[in-house]
Amino acid sequence: MNSTLQCFEDFPVGRVLEYGAYDVTKEEIVAFATAFDPQPFHLDEEAGARSMLGGLAASGWHTCAILMRLSCDGFLHRADGRGAPGVSEVKWLKPVRPGDMLGVRAEVLSARVSQSRPSIGLLEFRFDLHDLQGVVLMSQTNFVMMGRRGHQHEVTKLAMPPEDAPVHAAPQPEVIPHWAQIEIGKRIVLGSKTFSADEIIAFAQLYDPQPFHTDPEASKTGPFGALAASGWHTAAAWMRAMVDARHRSDATALARGEKPVAGGPSPGFVNLKWMKPVYAGDTITFDSTPLEKRITSRPGWGLMRSRNAGVNQYGVQVYEFESNAFWKIEA
Repeated sequence: MNSTLQCFEDFPVGRVLEYGAYDVTKEEIVAFATAFDPQPFHLDEEAGARSMLGGLAASGWHTCAILMRLSCDGFLHRADGRGAPGVSEVKWLKPVRPGDMLGVRAEVLSARVSQSRPSIGLLEFRFDLHDLQGVVLMSQTNFVMMGRRGHQHEVTKLAMPPEDAPVHAAPQPEVIPHWAQIEIGKRIVLGSKTFSADEIIAFAQLYDPQPFHTDPEASKTGPFGALAASGWHTAAAWMRAMVDARHRSDATALARGEKPVAGGPSPGFVNLKWMKPVYAGDTITFDSTPLEKRITSRPGWGLMRSRNAGVNQYGVQVYEFESNAFWKIEA
């Protein structure tokens, strides 16, 4: 291990880090949304103004990716980072707009040594992403794995399947029903995505430039044993699968002479887990299972709570989280 890197021991409970000056542009908001979250309020100013967001706004997943980039530049590039097991909670508190200048206040909430991997420590951070006026636009709480000083580095290869592991065909994507027809507990297959090395590297260079996401050779001695997608890349790909499923449902509804399924923004999510790495060449099938739906105080809108997941071509779950999202209720 590079002795100049900061380690687990350098981040005591209560330590506060402040960093970042990220200029959000309209072009970047639209580019990210076009690739991963092509909903009208992320793509078009007029459509954004007509939405509950009140104007063009960055995708929440884009905001998470920006926070990741700021944290890489702010402290992770000087630290013995070993990835993150997931995110406890994200709250998208206010829209991120073109022209916003973003900074971060990060505080260490807790610290403990991994029982299964004593060379690793787990640091719990609260990240507040704020604008120049100090208004917090997003809060995020999650653990970061960090190497411990004086401990031998361990390469994790447990997630790599054996060469003769059977490959499962990706199931056909399904149509998302209208609010009234949604069945609680019934899984909806959204679609599948194959992650190429070039795509993994391109996303990571923009938003998560850690060596195990950007350098195929360096990643061999990294925490995943090979080049692996940023967790935020996996998350953004789930969002794209969800939006594509909605678009298919819209086309089906219009063909039947019915109103399209109308989706809205999300206030946040909880219990995101990156359970296994997503390697170059992996095909991930994404799904969503409604858990609860309720009417909100906002006229014409309901709120859907769902469990969302991704499974690779070997049938191994790699990703899950629980979300809330606004849904238009048909008249």
